[in-house]
Amino acid sequence: MMTQPAIQITDLHKHFGKLHVLRGITMEVKRGEVVVFIGPSGCGKSTLLRCVNRLEQPTRGSVRVNGVDVTSPQTDLNAVRRQVGMVFQRFNLFPHLTALENVTLAPRHVLKVSEEEARARALKLLEQVGLANKADVYPAQLSGGQQQRVAIARALAMQPQVMLFDEPTSALDPELVGEVLEVIRHLAHEGMTMCIVTHEMAFAEEVAHRAVFLDEGVIVEEGTPQQIFNAPQQARTKEFLRRVLER
Repeated sequence: MMTQPAIQITDLHKHFGKLHVLRGITMEVKRGEVVVFIGPSGCGKSTLLRCVNRLEQPTRGSVRVNGVDVTSPQTDLNAVRRQVGMVFQRFNLFPHLTALENVTLAPRHVLKVSEEEARARALKLLEQVGLANKADVYPAQLSGGQQQRVAIARALAMQPQVMLFDEPTSALDPELVGEVLEVIRHLAHEGMTMCIVTHEMAFAEEVAHRAVFLDEGVIVEEGTPQQIFNAPQQARTKEFLRRVLER
């Protein structure tokens, strides 16, 4: 059912011991929507993303991806994760594999795609992220920005319906940030459903359909990036943006 949200989060709570990190998050992400999550460090942004594909087990509440309750013990998590690509702050590439091998590994072993098809798909994706000439290069020989672009190609090789980005540029030198954001910008233009945790406010304002400001585990305010960045309603949002934007 295409009117169904890509992601549906209901009353989501997450505790780490006595620390109550998520405090009743309820929201939806539509198909083809790009949602950016902003907020101070430790506010729960990354934990929220990790609950979507069950890298973290929520304490309470539910998360549905394409109608499937990922928090249910009966759910085949591997099947859900095939639909949800994730790119982390750290690139997590296999150092002993070339860029091409990193991208072909999961399709071959998880999707059981033939070696020829996986290679053809991987080469196309490496070209898409501007690294067609780096297929046979190992991660240690790539810059941080190039490694992150390989990581994005690797996630896309599983042909996901949703992409999650957890601060994909935070580990990069400033001059390398733009090349990674350009790849994400291209995905947005293609209509990929994306949730992005980022500190790149100008990029968020340009590429996102919706911005969600979190603080202390709750959604304080959400709206279009233009509304949130230029005319925030909540005092806490105004304070945060004044600090990060120096407006």
